[in-house]
Amino acid sequence: MFSIIIPTCNRNALLKQCLDLLSSNSQVISSDQYEVIVTDDSKQHQAKKLIAESYNWVKWIAGPQIGPAANRNYGAKNANGDWLVFIDDDCLPNKDLIRNYQKAITKHKSVLVFEGCIKADRKQQDLAEESPVNETGGYLWSCNFMISKSLFLNDLNGFDENFPYAAMEDVDLDYRINQINIKKTFVKEAFVIHPWRQQKNMRDITLKRFKSTLYFLKKHPERKKDINCKYYLVAFYNSFFKNTLINAAKYKFKGFFRKIIYDMLQLYFSLYILTHKN
Repeated sequence: MFSIIIPTCNRNALLKQCLDLLSSNSQVISSDQYEVIVTDDSKQHQAKKLIAESYNWVKWIAGPQIGPAANRNYGAKNANGDWLVFIDDDCLPNKDLIRNYQKAITKHKSVLVFEGCIKADRKQQDLAEESPVNETGGYLWSCNFMISKSLFLNDLNGFDENFPYAAMEDVDLDYRINQINIKKTFVKEAFVIHPWRQQKNMRDITLKRFKSTLYFLKKHPERKKDINCKYYLVAFYNSFFKNTLINAAKYKFKGFFRKIIYDMLQLYFSLYILTHKN
């Protein structure tokens, strides 16, 4: 039994597209082998009416409204399946998603964590667009992975709900999985499409991600040897000189100034860490 957990918050239009592709008419696996759980963190419970009217096969749950990590955990605690599949509400799951995860379990009987594949819907067209593409493995992004429910809840205690924003909680989970030597397997065939999204509030989003990174480093100080002043300085160089300047004309300068804000913040983060070593 698989439990597909989808956290959402005021994004019904995107959620609808995701749910359409998880119906028994879309997925090739039998509907009695999986359940879909939507944990709704919106104050007005916007997804509740949508699901009641159009998706009566989906289990709607009111989220705790204290952040995406807690919202995902809440879905896991209310799941009936032995396996938890986490995807985001703006993803488009392939029709073979659950079947291919099922095949992976059969093939890798000792594996408890399966990393899914994430593809973009097209080529990038704007410097300020983002998509967490993962076509070769190495990133346990929260928008597509599967994990044993027992391992997730009992051994890992779920996502760390102290992360202030929707960033780094999946990196933290992956790091904790590695610390207890749990084997992971990448399943290329189990994929979702994550369309390119324009980041209109680049400054706020990037600052929130950095604050989440600071919490991660406080929790795991040994990682400061990897995520440090040099790390962000290299990130600035690669992003600004090897991406923004080279590709500006290619994308007809779309998103140029928003991308510049992102680049300059990488430089700021480098200086911040240099001057706040403790």
